[in-house]
Amino acid sequence: MAAAPCAPFSAGDDLPRSGAEIREAFLNFYGQRQHRRMPSASLIPDDPTVLLTIAGMLPFKPVFLGQAPRPAPRATSSQKCIRTNDIENVGRTARHHTFFEMLGNFSFGDYFKEQAIQWAWELSTGVFGLSPNNLVVSVFREDDEAGAIWRDVVGVNPKRIIRMDEADNFWASGPTGPCGPCSEIYYDFKPELGDDGIDLEDDSRFIEFYNLVFMQYNRDAEGILTPLANRNIDTGLGLERMAQILQAVPNNYETDLIYPLIETAAGLAGVDYSVLDAKGQTSLKVIGDHSRAITQLICDGVTASNLGRGYILRRLLRRVVRHGRLLGIDKPFLTAMGEASIVLMAAAYPQLVERREVILAELAREEARFLETLERGEKLLAEVLAAKPTQISGEQAFELYDTYGFPLELTEEIAEEQGLTVDLAGFEAAMEAQRQRAKAAAVSIDLTLQGAIDQVTAAAVATAFKGYEALEHPSCVLALVVNGEPAERAVAGDAVQLVLDSTPFYGEGGGQVGDRGVLCGQGDDGAGVIVAIDGVSRNRSVFVHSGRIERGSLAIGELVNAQVDRACRRRAQANHTATHLLQAALKQVVDPGIGQAGSLVTFDRLRFDFNSPRAVTPAELEQIEALINGWIADAHTLEVAEMAIEQAKAAGAVAMFGEKYADVVRVVDVPGVSMELCGGTHVANTAEIGLFKIVSEGGVAAGIRRIEAVAGPAVLAYLNERDAVVKLLGERFKVQPGEIVERVGALQEELKASGKALAAVRGELALAKASALAGQAQALGEFQLLVARLDGVEGTGLQSAAQGLADQLGAGAAVVLGGLPDPADLAKVILVAAFGQAVIAAGPKAGAFIGAVAKACGGGGGGRPNLAQAGGRDGAALDGALEQARAELTASLLVVD
Repeated sequence: MAAAPCAPFSAGDDLPRSGAEIREAFLNFYGQRQHRRMPSASLIPDDPTVLLTIAGMLPFKPVFLGQAPRPAPRATSSQKCIRTNDIENVGRTARHHTFFEMLGNFSFGDYFKEQAIQWAWELSTGVFGLSPNNLVVSVFREDDEAGAIWRDVVGVNPKRIIRMDEADNFWASGPTGPCGPCSEIYYDFKPELGDDGIDLEDDSRFIEFYNLVFMQYNRDAEGILTPLANRNIDTGLGLERMAQILQAVPNNYETDLIYPLIETAAGLAGVDYSVLDAKGQTSLKVIGDHSRAITQLICDGVTASNLGRGYILRRLLRRVVRHGRLLGIDKPFLTAMGEASIVLMAAAYPQLVERREVILAELAREEARFLETLERGEKLLAEVLAAKPTQISGEQAFELYDTYGFPLELTEEIAEEQGLTVDLAGFEAAMEAQRQRAKAAAVSIDLTLQGAIDQVTAAAVATAFKGYEALEHPSCVLALVVNGEPAERAVAGDAVQLVLDSTPFYGEGGGQVGDRGVLCGQGDDGAGVIVAIDGVSRNRSVFVHSGRIERGSLAIGELVNAQVDRACRRRAQANHTATHLLQAALKQVVDPGIGQAGSLVTFDRLRFDFNSPRAVTPAELEQIEALINGWIADAHTLEVAEMAIEQAKAAGAVAMFGEKYADVVRVVDVPGVSMELCGGTHVANTAEIGLFKIVSEGGVAAGIRRIEAVAGPAVLAYLNERDAVVKLLGERFKVQPGEIVERVGALQEELKASGKALAAVRGELALAKASALAGQAQALGEFQLLVARLDGVEGTGLQSAAQGLADQLGAGAAVVLGGLPDPADLAKVILVAAFGQAVIAAGPKAGAFIGAVAKACGGGGGGRPNLAQAGGRDGAALDGALEQARAELTASLLVVD
């Protein structure tokens, strides 16, 4: 294998070869054919049913459903995607990836099969220069129309048009909804084998690189297909796969899209990819693939955690570190891979450069955490080995792998050094069980509508929002959902969701809660109707008003007077504008690179999350608070305007990272202080806020801090509450408010001294109780075995007692004590083992032994070979655990004797 597989590219023509050239050639081809070039959407999708953007069509899902206007009749994009459902194949096959780019062309009710097929062929053979002799196409077995186009219009050899079943060539969004046949183009690496008996499942010969979906039917609950009025085209061409073909390399990893990262990792490991065995090359491929994925995920705002997207990021990060260790990289290296990934992809994704510091900081923090976890895994493996098993079980190996990120290969290597094997069949069984759980939890792209309100809003026109100009507005009821079901009429007592043609109520969005208020109308009986609205949400561009009919009845088509609760709106406005001031102050005081990571604006408080690798100091918080209150006192008049997104960005408006914005945006400007893209409601002048007070600052995730604060009228309520607490403490301590801190400090010192005295007394009591136990020791040859229960003693006291007994009994002492610190609390068990040197030399180690005994009490623990402590949660099992300890030590020491 060549040392530099992806270079040089073929010379002598001007065909696109590099990944960047292929991407641009595709977009330019369709751009010249009136397709609007769309930027890649974030890996964090708008669709709540999907964790990550897993397909090129996902950003257009609302368009295909008719729930959002089409951006243009035709569109083209290069969409970044993440898939982890078959992560175990990454690096092992030629073309499995977690991160990949999908080039796509889309028609929203415009052109259909014939045009899509002709353009796909022209692009493949003309722009990319692929020989028709190397191409094979597949069609759905019943799609005679597509087959005829390929054969009669394009001129493909009929033997190279393969009919496939529904599982392969019929696309469906779910059990119901839009669906249709698809047609794929494959590249044939071995055309010399001929046209007879072509098997597209042979991935050593064929690679699918272009998929054309013809969305032409709607499938109902009974499986009946009905032609769609507007037929759509959804296609995807894999950038990495086309790069493999055009660069003539054996797999996607050795293209210029990934291979530079493999070279970086190889350099860090001090190895040569070209001469490594298959296992080593697989590790380098995993590092190269995952490095792209983790860099892009962090760039789009994902932080490592144990839930959702954060778990996916953490899993990928840890796989990179594990494979680095397998290659011999024994120092932190993720930031180096992050730097290389940013350099490699920055031309296509310039936001990587903008977010460089955030990306590298997250990589460094998470790698440091995982290295600590690996160390704990190594200790656990040492404890497993200390128990002298005949084999490491599959469950133990999988726990090390899954919980601690400990590579199976490393477990095998260490086991082999001890003359042991690993139950690989058991490991694979545990791994397969996890795969099945993952598949069961996986979410596919489902375009079907769910729930009554979804059905109602899908059919409704966009709600006209009038709340910027007025808090009262006449509106017409367009749709009703009563107690969860679509209805024509609602009566007093009904819980309702309403859609109005226009509304002054702000619908929850941008972190701001929806307005409250009432709808008042005449009703069909003339007695009047009142609807109390306690929340307004948005289902895309349709506002949904939730509440209850307090009086009268209401029907679709009736007119109501929508009235926003003015006091609640004022509070929300004050908190929202204060949030903008807070972000500006953070940038000025802490770090200009701080960016918003989330926010919440309610009637009573505000919450602001932001990227920061460190806590904001108390002095900085005071400075921020003073700065904001100064801006409030300066009485800045806000300027609100709508303008083109590019014009807004050029003017310096701050956008929330990862948020989706339309071509025309609303800009809220506090002159000289803050300018942000925002659709929320705000005060007209900062003086309306009144006061601003920070309530708390703390961390919520790795690299994410949170400030909670109050503004406007909520400040008075906050201060009144604190004042009441101070007065109560003053009365209790019988001191003035200014003396409370000093009084509390004195009490703490008194409590600390009392605690030390109490601990000393308890220790003396434990030793006294223990000394009486020495006579109960059982002689086993040269060993002295003492297993006893000692309740009412804390862990430190029990340790001191066990150590004292061991010292008294000599080198052959094997002491195990167990007890309940509080005999009334069966949920806390303490176990301690103290072994003399002769016992340790004979085999038993206190740490491993007491940890195993504690499992009988629903706990665990460990420590040094001579002294160790464990805990449990089942006091009822303590006596049995002590008997188990006695029996095991007796058997072990009698054998030695």
